[in-house]
Amino acid sequence: MKGSSTLLLVALTSLCTCRLATGEDNSELFMDFLQTLLVGSPEELYEGPLGKYDVNADAKAALTELKSCIDGLQPMHKAELIKLLVQVLGSEDGA
Repeated sequence: MKGSSTLLLVALTSLCTCRLATGEDNSELFMDFLQTLLVGSPEELYEGPLGKYDVNADAKAALTELKSCIDGLQPMHKAELIKLLVQVLGSEDGA
């Protein structure tokens, strides 16, 4: 199960990078999505960054499982992902 979750994360990240990170507004949406995925709840995803999209039941189930995998990370690994996100957000502020 861990391998398929990793594959899902890679696919989701690639999709979001290719489809969302094409403009400034989309880049902000992508970063908000990642931040919420790391430290928020699935409900916050649907109310926040994904609020204007029609997220079907299968996509919600996939996001919930992905969120569960992220929440199951070792605290040190999750902290490193959050630090990376902060670095990326900081570099965009200076751009």
